[in-house]
Amino acid sequence: MDATTPARPGTGTAPRGRNPRGQGERLRTEIIDAALRMLDELADDQALSLRAVAREVGIAATSVYIHFADRDALVLAALERCYSDLLRAVDDAESATTDPVAALRARTTLLGAWSREHPGLYKVLHESTLIRRRDMSFRDEMGQRMAAAIRRCMDAGLAAPGDPETVALDLRTAVHGAVSLRLNQPELPWPPLEEQMDRFLVKLVGVPPLAR
Repeated sequence: MDATTPARPGTGTAPRGRNPRGQGERLRTEIIDAALRMLDELADDQALSLRAVAREVGIAATSVYIHFADRDALVLAALERCYSDLLRAVDDAESATTDPVAALRARTTLLGAWSREHPGLYKVLHESTLIRRRDMSFRDEMGQRMAAAIRRCMDAGLAAPGDPETVALDLRTAVHGAVSLRLNQPELPWPPLEEQMDRFLVKLVGVPPLAR
């Protein structure tokens, strides 16, 4: 289980003790942890309530309002943390190799795998009504880093020449489409996600296929 989904406390957990003075940030982190777990289970930010989050943490609801003005503010903070953790995981996967194509493949594969393992968070990140109400520009960083990874492949002569930003947008569209359809139409005869990700890389980016 990764940093975006901390272990869920057992049922019947005793109320949480008051944080020592100066540890308010620790409580804020625990509230965000709880919100991430619950969003992954609910797959709907509208179904989340601050009172339910407070019960999950073992605190009074008023303690949540000290850190977050409303549900949208908490969900936004949780998603921003989620994206930060995901960016770090993707960068770590990419940095494990010096080959630009292998790095791009690792980045794309991890994104697909994460979306499959966290369908609830995926839906909130990409399909929630929060997107229309609040600024979520922190999500732009993922596309920028993918474009940079594609540019490195192009500069090394390992991918078809072109505009990396456009190719990155095409690739992200394909990856997110594949994940979304899997979530919403699981009955279709889906091929292994990793194989489909590789076909996207070959067809859209122009890199050599993965040797099998």
